[in-house]
Amino acid sequence: MSSAPDRKATIEMSNTDATPTEILCQAENHPVGDTRNPRVEIITSREVPLGGPRAMPVRRTLPQRQRSLIGAWCFVDHYGPDDVSVTGGMDVAPHPHTGLQTVSWLFTGEVEHRDSNGVHAMVLPGEVNLMTGGHGICHSEVSTPATTTLHGVQLWVALPDSDRDTPRDFQHHVPEPIDLGGGTGRVFLGSLAGDTSPVHTFTPLLGVEITVDPAATITFDVDPEFEHGVLVDTGEVALFDTVLQRAALGYVGTGVPS
Repeated sequence: MSSAPDRKATIEMSNTDATPTEILCQAENHPVGDTRNPRVEIITSREVPLGGPRAMPVRRTLPQRQRSLIGAWCFVDHYGPDDVSVTGGMDVAPHPHTGLQTVSWLFTGEVEHRDSNGVHAMVLPGEVNLMTGGHGICHSEVSTPATTTLHGVQLWVALPDSDRDTPRDFQHHVPEPIDLGGGTGRVFLGSLAGDTSPVHTFTPLLGVEITVDPAATITFDVDPEFEHGVLVDTGEVALFDTVLQRAALGYVGTGVPS
């Protein structure tokens, strides 16, 4: 996943200085055109219960103390394969969202979505559901009785200040697989390798599921003005010679041409 890096983050902390010095925090960048091997930052996951102390466990990589954003991406929960007969599956009661978009992507199972905008939809493997909270929306997410194994990713996108109060919305798209030469991809947001998703976002983004053939290497062009994150779902992946284990998120800053 990736996004243009022109985001802002608000950090609240205590400071007894009545007139503190203002410090502008910026992302570490590689200059555009710099061909040296970039530093890959590894963000490991932490396990948290989804919806309460006895709920289904998920592996959260964003936000973290070391990095709260990758461009406009502000939240990543990775879960499963989860035996719902043991954990009870996903049972997230109605809760509100403002100023963001939620992106649901499943590998296995089925989740029922309902929201206060009147949308009732099923989240299915290989199909993206994007909900825009805007000025306010409430929704619930529950795995269906037919689901025995639940496996997927929940992502959030922070809306820019100019669009935080945009009307609430819901979009659904089924991306077709594309050949990446050594693997396949499903582009659910943005554009990659000649394929473009019709799903609207308020910041330029890229979201794609990539399945890599065993021992294969995949190279493709990306926007050097984007930050990029690679979340490993199964096995291990080498990103610029840095090996990422399952559930790790590899971060690469701007200035990387491919």
